[in-house]
Parts: sequence; C-alpha cells; structure tokens
Amino acid sequence: MAIEQPATRPANPRFSSGPCAKIPTFELNKLADAALGRSHRAAIGKAKLKAAIEETRELLGVPADYKIGIVPASDTGAMEMAMWSLLGARKAEMVAWESFGAGWVTDVVKQLKLDAEVKTADYGEIVDFATIDFNNDVVFTWNGTTSGVRVPNGDAIPADREGLTICDATSAAFAMDLPWDKLDVTTFSWQKVLGGEAAHGVLILSPRAVERLESYTPAWPLPKIFRMTKGGKLIEGIFTGATINTPSMLAVEDYLVALDWARSVGGLQGLIARAEANAKAVWDFCETRDWIDNLAVDAATRSNTSVCLKFTDDRIQDGAAFAKAVAKRLENEGVALDIGAYRDAPAGLRIWCGGTVETADVEAMLPWLEWAFNAEIDAQA
Repeated sequence: MAIEQPATRPANPRFSSGPCAKIPTFELNKLADAALGRSHRAAIGKAKLKAAIEETRELLGVPADYKIGIVPASDTGAMEMAMWSLLGARKAEMVAWESFGAGWVTDVVKQLKLDAEVKTADYGEIVDFATIDFNNDVVFTWNGTTSGVRVPNGDAIPADREGLTICDATSAAFAMDLPWDKLDVTTFSWQKVLGGEAAHGVLILSPRAVERLESYTPAWPLPKIFRMTKGGKLIEGIFTGATINTPSMLAVEDYLVALDWARSVGGLQGLIARAEANAKAVWDFCETRDWIDNLAVDAATRSNTSVCLKFTDDRIQDGAAFAKAVAKRLENEGVALDIGAYRDAPAGLRIWCGGTVETADVEAMLPWLEWAFNAEIDAQA
C-alpha cells in the first residue's frame, strides 16, 4: 500500500556533515574578487590571507596573543602538525569517543609510538573529564562529528594545568562557545560550519603552545609541511598569511565571503542560535516518535551540528540495511542528501544542523524522514 508523501520539500536538501552546505546566499559571482592567477605571496594574496586570519580571530573571539595559521590538508593536517610537533615532551593522554578521536589515538600510539594513556567511550557517550590528568598533554575532539556527542563546556579543564590541551574543534568552531583560556591548540576546517571549500585547515596556538614549540624538539624527524619553527623560534609568517605551501586563493575568497555572511547573521552568537534552532527541530521530532532517538545518551552532550540518530523500532530486522535504505529513499526523492551515518559509526542517520542550514529546510525534511521510515517498514513487511 502506497504511503502518502509530504506536500512540502526542503528548498535545499543538503545535510551532509562535510563538506557542508554553503551559506544560504552563496553564488559563484560572489567569488569574482578572488586573487586568481596571482602569487599568494604578492601583496594582494598576503592581504587576503591576513584578512582571513584576523576576521577569524574577531568572529571567534580568539585572544590577541594567540596565533592563527592557515595550513594544508584540512583539519587533519592541522591536527597532525600539532601532534607531531608538540607531543613527546611529557606524558600524553588520548581521549576518544568517536572515529576521528580514535584516529588521533592510532597516530600517537602506532605512528609516533608514544606510551600514551588512552581513555575511550562508546558512540553516544563521552569520557568523564574528571578522570583526566591535565598535567599530561591531553588530545581530544570537542565535537564528535561521527557520534553527535560534544563536550558541554570546559569547566573540568584546570586553568593551572601543566600539560597542553590539543583540541580538534572542526565541527564545533563557529557553532559552539569554545573556552579559549582552556585550549592550547585548536584546529578546525572551514569546510564544516561555514560550508567553505575543502583542503585547508586552521591551527590556533596559545602562548603556552608557542613556548613548547620554541623549547622542545621532537625525537623524530619532521617533514617540511609540519615545521613551525626555525632556529628555535616560531616562524611568524605562517601566522600572518605566509602559508607553508600554496593555498587555493579561490577557497580563501570563499571563506572570506562566508565570514562576511556570518557577521550579517549576528556573528558567533547568531551562528550558534541558528545551529541550536536546527538541532532542536530534530530533537523535538525524535521526542514525539518512538521509532527514532538521538544517539547521544545524555542530552547535555548532544551536538548541535552533527546530529546523529538511531532507529529503535523492534520491527527492524537489519539495522544497517534499514538505515541505508531510508537514506537512499530520501536521496532518491531529492529531499535529504548524504545523511547516512559515518561508516565506522553505529547504524543510523547523521543530519548536519550547522548555521549554514536553514531551519525551514530541516522542518520540511523531517516529515519526509517519517515517510521514508514508514515506507521502508512497509517494504520490509
């Protein structure tokens, strides 16, 4: 028996968790001022890179004495630069509750071969920060992009810690309040919350992180692309726009346009409010259905960007196959693209709710999710 489809469709069906939806006002002609065909070391290129850094500082409220650099290879590149350059000076504590955090554990334990203490939690849960010794160097993700679980705040991180905190904040920056006084290294990619073009990462260093870089030399060789010091001193150019390797000036222009849009919607607090409204629409939907639920166990740790869901209906025979079939129905109808759970995560869905997504589109998509669920249950029967 055919199940009636909803009457309204999302204007923009893009709910991918990366690369994420472009800003709502995006048009290619907005990139017409890009410094194409020019050296990134020419005055115009350096000016645009410096503007990207300083506008990032202003929008995120990064302290004036913190360094901000644009680096290669997205958030992954920024995190690898930090870990390979800073870890090894004291004991490391690796904290993970989803696949990307687990990846950093692998790099530190199996590649750097450090005798690190590893603390993990299952998908949907989070490690108890009260058990972490912040006199060690601590590596963690702020928002679990593949688990939909985030650190609720930085209260458990002591101000008088002896170790460095190295935080992968790629799905948190521009959508959550980050406590800069508690973070020594912060990384993200602008392809996430601001929907920028991929391949570039941002690396933010506190004065304590700079001090470590200038006073410690790792026991292993560092490739050129990771080197942030020369002669025992920080290479300041990296943090004023003289990037380590050639950046895409088209991607930089796209980021500048996104930053300008972010200011137009109220800056950081405006972006947070948009993400919260999007996520709440999904949470409220789940609260009134007994067949779907948030993967996050504790409501206080629910992500407002990468909202991960699980099906809970007893009639479902194969959870992974069912979730894929629902996602495929939604894609075929053009109402929700790329919302399947991450490949290493539990079976379910992942709906991006960052600030570039319009709440009206989330609200229009959710009845389609119910339609797809019922259609698949019917087909399974």
